[in-house]
Amino acid sequence: MPDFEIEARIGGRVAGVDEVGRGPLAGPVTAAAVVLDPAFIPEGLDDSKKMTARRRAAVWAGIMAHADVSVAHASVAEIEELNILRASHLAMERAVAGLRCRPDHALIDGTMVPRGLDVVATPVVRGDGRSVSIAAASIVAKICRDRIMVDLAQQHPGYGWETNMGYPSNRHKMALENLGVTPHHRRTFKPVHNML
Repeated sequence: MPDFEIEARIGGRVAGVDEVGRGPLAGPVTAAAVVLDPAFIPEGLDDSKKMTARRRAAVWAGIMAHADVSVAHASVAEIEELNILRASHLAMERAVAGLRCRPDHALIDGTMVPRGLDVVATPVVRGDGRSVSIAAASIVAKICRDRIMVDLAQQHPGYGWETNMGYPSNRHKMALENLGVTPHHRRTFKPVHNML
């Protein structure tokens, strides 16, 4: 389980930063930055991928009540223009910039620090399983992006985005073949590109 050890060692206002949505064929990439209050760390924080939707929602409420939280996105157009890695970094940069108070340090899930970040930052490999701040960011980003995909599923029924969240499930790929490509699809991603 993740803990507060890395944050405590660094000291000051430490933001955990994570993104979700690099692998889908449709929708934005979403990042969150979270600065937890050490006195009010919600119980049950973990890598969002290991949690049920119900558990994520319960922990999310605690995060939103006691932490400084910022969510940001990079659009499909930006993903096409920049590439998915750079677009995810752009979303992370925007999330950190959107915090109410500038953090002293950012912990970035992964192996790279976004080059446009204007705060001192450290990459943390598998950070959502090691740092509660990154775990909190992973939960917030996942819930926010999932909500976007549920909304888009209502506008574009048949692709199953309310359950596959734009990832290349069999249902999504079959719908691509039968229904075609929407404006929310990432045209540079191979399965969509091959369709075109």
